[in-house]
Amino acid sequence: MNFRYSDHKALPFILLILLGIIWGSSFILIKKGLEVFPPLQVGTIRIFFAYIVILPIALIKLRAYFAKEWRKFLLVGLLGNFFPAILFAVAETGLSSSLAGILNALTPIFTLIVGVMAFSAKINKYQTTGLFFGFIGSGALSFIGSGGNFGTFNYYALFVIAATLLYGININLLKKYFPHLNSIILTSLAMFTIGPLAIIYLLFSDFFVILSTNESAPLALLYLFILGAVGTSLALVLFNKLIQITTPVFASTVTYIIPIAAVLWGIIDGEFLSIAHFAGMALIISGVYIVNKNK
Repeated sequence: MNFRYSDHKALPFILLILLGIIWGSSFILIKKGLEVFPPLQVGTIRIFFAYIVILPIALIKLRAYFAKEWRKFLLVGLLGNFFPAILFAVAETGLSSSLAGILNALTPIFTLIVGVMAFSAKINKYQTTGLFFGFIGSGALSFIGSGGNFGTFNYYALFVIAATLLYGININLLKKYFPHLNSIILTSLAMFTIGPLAIIYLLFSDFFVILSTNESAPLALLYLFILGAVGTSLALVLFNKLIQITTPVFASTVTYIIPIAAVLWGIIDGEFLSIAHFAGMALIISGVYIVNKNK
């Protein structure tokens, strides 16, 4: 059944909160996976599990949709899933999970920038102010050291920034190319194109050696299964549905909630956050709010 925003006004907000909690928990799961597996494996294991979980749907719908649009599905899979999964895993080798979650809030800002530059979206002076706040906040966070003081630039933040840029591109592509395609079909076929890439990498890596020799590997694999099955497959189905029934910028405001969940998990796991971290987060969230309020 296809829901329309005008008929089910509460649905977008329910999806938004649920997605915020799911994706906000992703950063701590990545961190737990990195305790055993290297970042490229963490990213590709995540994709593999997401692929396996949703593969039956892809196989059912393959003949009806895939042949004609496979290039677009591949592009969406790479930009919205494969590359960001790896980039976030690499980033968290040098950033705390909570800080990665905070910087993820740049997604709506890049969604607007990409929309303006490549999809003829309009921008006003208030949104320009929001962009300024967002980038000032992210820049400040990139210079905050582990003790909460300003120090040298942490280039690992660039991996998160790159991932959010890819998310911004992908959100605009989804709205342009797949506005009416069922979100479950869209997610399954996008994952169908990139799952084999993850499998090939894992087969030629030392994944099975780590799995057989590291006693902590099964638990880390469980964390990554949750990350892939829930934090990727299920969440992407919900997110694609949210994009279809609202707008790309509204859908990307899930990043209001993601930092809160990420920070809470980080604190529970013993990560240190200073006033400077919260100030940077406040700047980014304020920027996102201004961007969306004056859309």
